[in-house]
Amino acid sequence: MLVSAKEMLNKAKAGKYAVGQFNINNLEWTKAILLTAQENNSPVILGVSEGAGKYMCGYNTVVGMVNGMLETLNITVPVALHLDHGSYNGALACIEAGFSSIMFDGSHYPIEENIEKTKELIRIAGEKGISVEAEVGAIGGEEDGVIGGGEVADPAECKMIADLGVDMLAAGIGNIHGKYPANWKGLNFDVLAKIQELTGTMPLVLHGGTGIPADMIKTAISLGVSKINVNTECQLAFADATRKYIEAGKDLEGKGFDPRKLLAPGFEAIKATVKEKMELFGSIDKA
Repeated sequence: MLVSAKEMLNKAKAGKYAVGQFNINNLEWTKAILLTAQENNSPVILGVSEGAGKYMCGYNTVVGMVNGMLETLNITVPVALHLDHGSYNGALACIEAGFSSIMFDGSHYPIEENIEKTKELIRIAGEKGISVEAEVGAIGGEEDGVIGGGEVADPAECKMIADLGVDMLAAGIGNIHGKYPANWKGLNFDVLAKIQELTGTMPLVLHGGTGIPADMIKTAISLGVSKINVNTECQLAFADATRKYIEAGKDLEGKGFDPRKLLAPGFEAIKATVKEKMELFGSIDKA
């Protein structure tokens, strides 16, 4: 059964490793991530953006699919189903549908309004044992049409939001969604260290995990990052493997056009990518 992300992230923070949030887009994605987590005895967070939720026919469909898989695949590692970059109404809808964790992205509101809405969601989610992630300072790049430029969060604002009682905090430290440009300046570890100093044991979240060099990821984990979000990397691996299969003409051989065969190389590519990330994050055998 689904669990809140709170306990797995508190354990990760104390143990100096991070749990991966891997965004899901369909059945193949979900199955690949869950099987990889089980095979590597790693806790995992399934992320769902509002756009992906809509694409998968709504949050009830997503919850039904994930719960069905947990049972049928005998998944025993801790799994959280998490709304990624949720609006206020989206967060309420996911709580209603049976998600075990939500992110409220109030970073585009004035800080007072962000605080009010965050408090309300903490109250509602808390009553149901659902974990809450908040964001301070917009994360750069594009996610579902929302564009941000890799801003750096104000540590004092981070403390204000952390003190409301959220379970995890996403703070912009120059990270962006999608591919990193050639002139990217890298992560701002001074700000991260300051945020960690002010927020103490609060698990910190790093968005835009695709393309950040491994040594930077490890430094971020040592400075209190306990949850790292990966999406683009799995998409690129899936697309690459699918292209190779079709370019090799495999879909024209026998029943190679069967979607189960056509999507299999991409499915395996997602599994390999997720395993690689779990190794880097240090979450293997931490379930």
